[in-house]
Amino acid sequence: MQTTDLLKLKSKVVSSGGNISVPVGRETLGRIFNVLGDAIDQRGPVGEKMRMPIHAEAPKLADQAAEDAVLTTGIKVIDLILPYCKGGKIGLFGGAGVGKTVIIMELINNVAKGHGGFSVFAGVGERTREGTDLYLEMMQSKVIDLKGESKCVLVYGQMNEPPGARARVAQSALTMAEYFRDVEGQNVLLFIDNIFRFTQANSEVSALLGRIPAAVGYQPTLAEDLGMLQERITSTTKGSITSVQAVYVPADDITDPAPATTFSHLDATTVLDRAVAESGIYPAVNPLECASRIMDPDVIDVDHYNVAQDIVQMLTKYKELQDIIAVLGIDELSEEDKLVVDRARKVTRFLSQPFQVAEVFTGMTGHYVQLDDTVESFSGLLMGSYDQIPEMAFYMVGGINSVLEKAKSMAEEAAAMEKQRRARQAQASSEGSN
Repeated sequence: MQTTDLLKLKSKVVSSGGNISVPVGRETLGRIFNVLGDAIDQRGPVGEKMRMPIHAEAPKLADQAAEDAVLTTGIKVIDLILPYCKGGKIGLFGGAGVGKTVIIMELINNVAKGHGGFSVFAGVGERTREGTDLYLEMMQSKVIDLKGESKCVLVYGQMNEPPGARARVAQSALTMAEYFRDVEGQNVLLFIDNIFRFTQANSEVSALLGRIPAAVGYQPTLAEDLGMLQERITSTTKGSITSVQAVYVPADDITDPAPATTFSHLDATTVLDRAVAESGIYPAVNPLECASRIMDPDVIDVDHYNVAQDIVQMLTKYKELQDIIAVLGIDELSEEDKLVVDRARKVTRFLSQPFQVAEVFTGMTGHYVQLDDTVESFSGLLMGSYDQIPEMAFYMVGGINSVLEKAKSMAEEAAAMEKQRRARQAQASSEGSN
């Protein structure tokens, strides 16, 4: 778990006689820990009242929640197209700079405010710089409040640490989350960045132990290692742990044993697309590449399901028409297809949303949008209730009321500019006649 630089042959070793245990409880909120549960944020002792071993069994079947329930995030594109399941596991796919960290912080913020829940972040084998940036950004956005009440715990096992630490840091974070779920009855968010590094670290440990490698050089216990972690992430009769896991795909090979084994545990996939980000749509979620297990009329509301399916069909049709538009132009489309394009462009922009945690960077007020408002707004878009509203009024806003306010503001601004233009023309013609 730590460096072996000072160890040598015949060094005396003393067994502690126990497992690795980490502090749990509200005293851990706002603090940064390593795999052993030691605070590494230089803010003094934690003052915990209890510690728990990081190795534990998954909840028994009788203790697990029998029904699927939706975890409302307040983020329109997620709640509408790929609803998250309480106690589910979500894969977050995306390259550098497309907004994974911002989505993570917004989810932490929204779950804290909307559900009163806590979040635990596990940095598994990622860059130390990224861990520092995340901590500073969380303090700047008040997700971690040094003077008030924080809603998040950070547990780091960075890529410069030994493989043993990287292989166990996810369990340390999960143990802290389990306390909030089982003892305090909370709905907890557990973020793991990156779940591939967890598999990679266990592969290194396996090689050091001299085990014969399996497919592509991975450890023979790949499925067991991942299963022991993932099976502990679930809903119980007391609370839930919903996990959002960043998934790295080596060489973009989806059949690689590490991501392939991870996929079998996921309930939903959220794909962040660089092309969407480059078009200025944030969060840069590609709704056509995402999926959710609970996108089912037996789990979610029937109206919600129908609206979501119609939105996906419209965006799919729009994608098909883009090639025709690029070659022949939009004037060559039928009136029906022109209407589809117009509404699809509005839908695409309406899926953007200013985040509360990004207010200090964007200067725009963040919005938490209720699920009912989201479904009703997109239903109105599909039915043509807002065809008269300009496209840009739907960009980077919250609910439909924000759209109407922005459209009114744009109309007043355009009228004022037109008035100024006419005044300048009148002045120019007057000067010309003189």
